Amino acid sequence: MDRKKNTRSPYPAEFRERAVQMVIDPLDSYASLTGAVRDIAGKLGCSPDSLRVLYKQARRDSGKEAGPTSAEKARIRELERGNRELWQANEILKKASACFARAELDRPFRK
Repeated sequence: MDRKKNTRSPYPAEFRERAVQMVIDPLDSYASLTGAVRDIAGKLGCSPDSLRVLYKQARRDSGKEAGPTSAEKARIRELERGNRELWQANEILKKASACFARAELDRPFRK
């Protein structure tokens, strides 16, 4: 069974924007991005990894880093959901046609 990744952030949009800004503004005063993220995440009460992911996604959304933007990710999720629904509908039709074919073969022949 596939584990679904939680695609919804537990943090409100305002918090995410402010947290990313808190990393960007004093970034020059830290030795590395990792140090800045650890320090600021401790102050905000979130995990450093969550803050790093938010920072990276903000850079992608602004075009400063390569990768899919939030809008592109949302579109991909939407297309995957639609694709999954089509596959399910197709499976239902396959099973129904097999059932009807069997019923047709079991029916007595009439002239």
